[in-house]
Amino acid sequence: MSSQAVGIPSIDSKAAGKQIYEQKDIESAHNRSSSSLRRASQKQLCLIVRYKWLRLLLCNLYEVILGTKLSFLFPLVPLAIAADRLQLGNVWVFFISLLGLAPLAERLGFVTEQIAFYTGPTVGGLLNATCGNATEMLIAVFALCHGKTNVVKYSLLGSVLSNLLLVLGTSLFCGGIANMKKEQRFDKVASGINSSLLMMASLCLMLPLALKQSMAYSEATVSTLQLSRVSSIIMLIAYAAYLFFQLRTHRQLFEEGQETEGEEDEEEPSIGCISSIVWLCTLTVIISLLSQYIVDTIEDVAESWEISVNFISIILLPIVGNAAEHAGAVLFALKNKLDISLAVAMGSATQIAMFVIPFIIALAWIMGIPMDLDFHILETVALFATVLITAYILQDGTSNYMKGLVLLLCYFVIASCFFLLQTPLTKGHHHHHHAVNTPVLDKRVVTETIPMAAKQF
Repeated sequence: MSSQAVGIPSIDSKAAGKQIYEQKDIESAHNRSSSSLRRASQKQLCLIVRYKWLRLLLCNLYEVILGTKLSFLFPLVPLAIAADRLQLGNVWVFFISLLGLAPLAERLGFVTEQIAFYTGPTVGGLLNATCGNATEMLIAVFALCHGKTNVVKYSLLGSVLSNLLLVLGTSLFCGGIANMKKEQRFDKVASGINSSLLMMASLCLMLPLALKQSMAYSEATVSTLQLSRVSSIIMLIAYAAYLFFQLRTHRQLFEEGQETEGEEDEEEPSIGCISSIVWLCTLTVIISLLSQYIVDTIEDVAESWEISVNFISIILLPIVGNAAEHAGAVLFALKNKLDISLAVAMGSATQIAMFVIPFIIALAWIMGIPMDLDFHILETVALFATVLITAYILQDGTSNYMKGLVLLLCYFVIASCFFLLQTPLTKGHHHHHHAVNTPVLDKRVVTETIPMAAKQF
């Protein structure tokens, strides 16, 4: 039976060699981490089907739905929809939807990788960079559409903290324990570039807070908003330059450390290009639906469990939403392949801080929603301290379990802080909303009266 019969295009050996070479170039660390959770393909079962269209459909379903070790979580997707329709309770809808996101996020990375086989290294790399944190972006977009700007900020901040402290800390700790007799080393050049971008993101988040504290309240609100929008544009430019640096001019820096043993096996696309695009759209729609459920029910869960929305957004959402990617990073650390683990954790944190956050600020600007980069003092301090300690730990290019333990303990301290921070979003959000909108008129009065008073004086 030919490969064309199961939806795999037949290509000659020379073209195949070139395609595989390009695929290794564009395969991101996200995809490498997710690949550790995939099952070996067994499409021979599909070949016994007589009709070609049915055989193609079954092979696609098998590769996408059953091709992951997290396939046992897929029934939670229709269960979440049923729980919402039957009104079984917002708490059940929230947690079922949250768990259902784990396999969907992993499969989205798989489908993106399949599309990258056909699009070439540049487009494939950009696609991987864009879809790497699609779950966080969709949750942020839906929360923004509902006016829940605090949920947007906290969920994105939690993703950065989770990647830098929990994922990286667990990877370094487990890798250090499993390779106690070996010195674990990694490429400190790539991690240094990510650290510098994360420091820039911390600066862009600290300046609006400092500006608001150093100005009169009525003036600071509008000025902070303007500074946030300018900073967001600069952050997007910096991230675009980073992608050009990573994918074009200095690609070897990010590939040398990620070359792993046993990858000489030639890979071929598992599903066709059109099928991959259809699956990409389908998975995006399903993730959007579950993200909608999470945003709609998060406040009720906080009230029911008597915990703050801060804790749910910063701690729970990132842990469960990216469980597959996190598990993959830890598995590679156990195999003494720290470069991939660092690329997953640092790369994801950099993408959220330098792309997703400014993108959401720009989107809010277009939608007319006054959302700024003021993440409040506690959250900003936690982020800056996290970036600082992570950069310090990774500066020498070596690792041991003690470094991982320090990062994990820092994460537990921050999680405890937000757990004790009892500020329900239903009150804090509305207060914040009015605080953003009402001073705009006051600012006009102040800007007109103060100069006149100054001249009279």
